[in-house]
Amino acid sequence: MNARRSFLAELNRRNVPRAGALYAAGTWALAQGIAQLGPAFGAPDWVTRWFVIACVIGFPFWLAFAWFYEFTPQGLRRESEIAPADPIAHSTARKLDFWIIGILGVAVVLLLTNQLVGRKDVNPGATAARVDASSTASIPEKSIAVLPLVNDSGDKDQQYFSDGLSEDFINALSQFEGLKVIGRNSAFQFRNSTDDAKAIGAKLGVTHLLEGSVRREGDEVRISAELINTRDGSTLWSQHYDRPYKNLFALQDEITHAIASALQAKLLESSGAVAQSDRPPSGNLAAYSAFLQAKSGEGGTQAAIADLQRAIRLDPGYAAAYAFQSKLWTALYNSGLNGADATQAIANARAAADSALALDPDLADAHLAHASLLVSADFNWAGAEAEARRAVQLAPADSGAVNSLARMLAAQGHPHEAIGLLRRSLSLDPRNTGAWRLLRWQLLILGRLDEAEQATRVANSLLPPGAKDTYVQLASIAVLRGNFQAALDFALRERGPSWRRFGLALARQIGPDHAAADSALQTLIAHDAGTAAFQIAEVYALRKDPDNVFKWLDRAWDTRDSGITTLLYDPFIQRYKSDPRFAVFCRKVGLPVPVPVPGRGG
Repeated sequence: MNARRSFLAELNRRNVPRAGALYAAGTWALAQGIAQLGPAFGAPDWVTRWFVIACVIGFPFWLAFAWFYEFTPQGLRRESEIAPADPIAHSTARKLDFWIIGILGVAVVLLLTNQLVGRKDVNPGATAARVDASSTASIPEKSIAVLPLVNDSGDKDQQYFSDGLSEDFINALSQFEGLKVIGRNSAFQFRNSTDDAKAIGAKLGVTHLLEGSVRREGDEVRISAELINTRDGSTLWSQHYDRPYKNLFALQDEITHAIASALQAKLLESSGAVAQSDRPPSGNLAAYSAFLQAKSGEGGTQAAIADLQRAIRLDPGYAAAYAFQSKLWTALYNSGLNGADATQAIANARAAADSALALDPDLADAHLAHASLLVSADFNWAGAEAEARRAVQLAPADSGAVNSLARMLAAQGHPHEAIGLLRRSLSLDPRNTGAWRLLRWQLLILGRLDEAEQATRVANSLLPPGAKDTYVQLASIAVLRGNFQAALDFALRERGPSWRRFGLALARQIGPDHAAADSALQTLIAHDAGTAAFQIAEVYALRKDPDNVFKWLDRAWDTRDSGITTLLYDPFIQRYKSDPRFAVFCRKVGLPVPVPVPGRGG
């Protein structure tokens, strides 16, 4: 007992406990600082984790150092060189106390800042607003969004016509060098918006808006257009046109060049780019009208296919109509057709894609239609990637083409390239929910959880109130962080019943109640085995049960579960990428066998 007391007294005399406390406080403060500042410099989440691990490993070495050495006003000295009665040890103790108090104060401030500021964004819309505000300063001068032209005819059946003209202006303006043009998906979300020009410009990231109206009466067409500066709401250019309907294409070109001239933009001269157009090569306005009716989608997929067939009858050389028809047949096939219907749908899609490519090999949409077909019918991801690359080369300012290539690369396990393309796509189509969600997945597989959460919140903010499959996305990120309570809270807030069951099954696997984890999984299987085989495989991956992982992956393939396309970037399934069965499964579904991803955290 006396020896023990003597040892403890010696530890205190040599200030070893204080040195240990200083080390722990410093580690805590630095870890919080890295966690909060790291994302701003692009550092992945695992940097903080490995920093803490390194500090834990270094802790006994620090204590040994404190035992053998003492800090003195004359510098670092060995403990053996200092007499036991020397008051320097007491002086060092006081200095260490001050340092400990100071560092703990910094750590507490960082903790409070993180809780009150960094984590208070529980409203998904707040993140999107913050993104809009931060990007306003970098909006290029030569940038424009074409808002949907108002149908001024008084006939709602003419809406397809005014929307078609709006999209034509988007396509035409995209052919100009250095001019950022927002895609249809994002621009059309501001139809009948009550926001002013400045607010819309901030949300879309543009300096100019094109607004106007269209009236078609018999053989005449009237178009009013106005170019607005979003910074101050001033009108840069405006004009009213009354022309014969037969001169529609010439009128569209005249308006396009007037806008480009006002913005001092010149035609695109990028290597490999080719002017893209939805117009029929013969100039047949009836064929064009049928094409625009199909694009409106008002009558459903089958009605759109019939409209396109009518357009093709009127102009057999209408490559854009064939390309769109191929996409629709492929979409029908993917909607769950079986047997002879599925076989016929793919045959029709293939014939239409072949016709489009033969008629116009420089039409980006024809290559995108072929890419979609290759993936859906042939599981030929490499071929689809080549087609998507060609589409991007032909139409580099087409956000749809860029997004398609990003999807092909993501599915084949190339997250870094996919992220670059997705950010490029989102600069042209900033309100594309699908692109934000795909970006989330690519960030997750790289271990960049904070960025993935931000992308998820932006995506959720763009969905209508009450949308499904929102909180389960946040729950999965909390699961990857190992935060059981947060994962459970998010899962319980999920509005979609099947997604809620999936979220709860994931969350329960990292919780303390094993019986509840088993029950949540069995509930998911009982209700959703026919539609959520891939998600069940994910839960088994989290449970470290590889046999059931591959059992349910096979079921997912049998039902053509869309989750299969996420195989190479799903953070749960990827835990078994080294299992020999994973390579076998990849080959079966037409995906490449994955290689280690650089930059992935542990």
